[in-house]
Amino acid sequence: MKTTIEKFFVIGISVRTTNEGGQAAKDIPQLWEKFITENIAAKIPSKVSDSVYGIYTEYEGDYTQPYTTVLGCKVSSLDNIPDGFIGLTIKADNYEKYTAKGKMSDDIVYKKWTEIWQSNLNRTYLADFEVYGERSVDMDNAEVDIFISVK
Repeated sequence: MKTTIEKFFVIGISVRTTNEGGQAAKDIPQLWEKFITENIAAKIPSKVSDSVYGIYTEYEGDYTQPYTTVLGCKVSSLDNIPDGFIGLTIKADNYEKYTAKGKMSDDIVYKKWTEIWQSNLNRTYLADFEVYGERSVDMDNAEVDIFISVK
């Protein structure tokens, strides 16, 4: 479903990675582990919600090229970015919305990404993101929205 999303700000932690050689499959879970074990969400100032955003941006080309992954929360401003964190502006853009549904242990999010990579979407590769909100809390019956920036 195509939708337009207005500009918003995120503060979080990041890693530069690539899908090549399975590198992202190591880097992204490590970033999640740090996010959870260090209670990063609680350290983010000016939060406007408790939803966690998984953002993929700064692509060097398409999804087969290096990119930056950010885990963070939506904030009202980037005026106060703590040391070790990054601030990101997600520009207003058109997005194709997907929803991964099912058991998190069944890799529902990764499976949805595989479907997206195999699609013929006219992607802009500006910023794509997942939203882990209230509907993602039930690990056996989760829903995670994925937004892909498109032309």
